Amino acid sequence: MIMEKENQTSDDGSLPSNPFYRAVKTYVLRKGRMTNAQERDYNELSPVWCIPYEQKKINLIDVFGNTNPVIVEIGFGMGHATAEIAAKNPDINYIGIEVHTPGVGRLLGEIKNRDLKNLYIIEHDALEVLQDMIVDGAVNGFHIFFPDPWQKKRHHKRRMVQRPNTDLFASKLAPSGYIYFVTDWEEYADFALEQLEATPGIKNRYEGFAEPQSWRPQTKFERKGIQQDRPIREVYFLKNE
Repeated sequence: MIMEKENQTSDDGSLPSNPFYRAVKTYVLRKGRMTNAQERDYNELSPVWCIPYEQKKINLIDVFGNTNPVIVEIGFGMGHATAEIAAKNPDINYIGIEVHTPGVGRLLGEIKNRDLKNLYIIEHDALEVLQDMIVDGAVNGFHIFFPDPWQKKRHHKRRMVQRPNTDLFASKLAPSGYIYFVTDWEEYADFALEQLEATPGIKNRYEGFAEPQSWRPQTKFERKGIQQDRPIREVYFLKNE
């Protein structure tokens, strides 16, 4: 079932002035069955490693207990790549944002099994999390790996990487922070590159598409795309200093 917000109006009947107000979600809540292990880890570990969504800003130094750089991953799926990246970079802090509960449960299990101290999860709409909980200039990078491409033209409005969403990402980036987007859907790659090029305050690190980043592990969606002969496109933008 596609989750949509009803049109909300103010007292004078107008739509909200918030530039990031969206009439539709960028995701679909799919009812996935949790395994016994995922359910156990979700129930036991979410109070420790999940940050509750609230409409107030959080202090990331208090969350992690240090001043290390903070990377936000939007839509981590089952969290395989997320956990691997966090494990290899203990001096970088990570926040994974996801709405798919089985994926949250699985990543919580990875946090426990790998004894990760630098990774927290927020189970909520990513755009609302950024808008309501993250202060401007606090994020050193965004990872957006293989999001739903919303292939049909009438669904393009649901795509994560487009303006004004990219304006929101840029506002949360620290100077020299980055937005790293990867997809196996060529038309979405062209679309995202165009949208990011039009976003004030950031610039392309490359001429056109980016080179593959050697530190990024291959994901399940990437392997599937390669098996189906779909080209992998990467986009890497930097916040202006």
